[in-house]
Amino acid sequence: MNRPKIIDAHTHIFPEKIAIKATQATGNYYGAQMHGNGTIEDLLTRGKEINVYKYIVHSTATKVDQVESINNFIAEAQAMNESFIGFGTLHPDLANVNLEVNRLIYLGLKGIKLHPDFQDFNIDDPSMMPIYEALEGKLPVLIHMGDEKRTSSSPKRLANVLDKFPNLTVIAAHLGGYQMWDESIKYLVGKNLYLDTSSSLAFLNKEKSTYIIKEHGTKKILFGTDYPMWSHVEELQRFYSLDLTKEEQEQILWKNASNLLKI
Repeated sequence: MNRPKIIDAHTHIFPEKIAIKATQATGNYYGAQMHGNGTIEDLLTRGKEINVYKYIVHSTATKVDQVESINNFIAEAQAMNESFIGFGTLHPDLANVNLEVNRLIYLGLKGIKLHPDFQDFNIDDPSMMPIYEALEGKLPVLIHMGDEKRTSSSPKRLANVLDKFPNLTVIAAHLGGYQMWDESIKYLVGKNLYLDTSSSLAFLNKEKSTYIIKEHGTKKILFGTDYPMWSHVEELQRFYSLDLTKEEQEQILWKNASNLLKI
């Protein structure tokens, strides 16, 4: 049996000296046992178990003065690993968003990752509008969606942004809203954006996961593991348990991401 071709569209990496600490902090926030240590080497080792050949890698600046160094780290990781597709970071307090976006493009990064909860902003806050304006038509933005403790990353807030920036390419993580999937169905499913499967399949039953994917359209879904949150092997097993055709599986596992990022 041929092994599947896979692009992991949602992974986190950290510099080796802080990787374990950063990974543990994430696990503590979500009350989850992590399945990796956040280093480049560990990601590549675990991804090989399911034949991942490309990884979208990113890290988030929780403070504005971290933006440049994190983007340099992601750019260096991408340059040193042909399997990496680097997504940079931005911050609502950044003085010159356009300058950093242009620098990221020059560095060869392929998108942006935002985490409203960890970066402490509301998706539809006025302070974020210059960022979306700077990205529209230039780079896709992967946004963490959903939280049990706050509404800053709610699907309704993202819907407000989509209305204002119709040409912004958005990947809404976690099928549009971790622990807010009903709100995602109401406000995001079927709209002009991508959803990724990360941190969703372990919580939803097969029927609801399949419903969201089919209702949104399989050509707008990306497979992601949210490494180091979950096991690559288990996430793939969960994905294969869904009621999808082989063609739909291939679309989600690699073809959609390949088309989006021109891989």
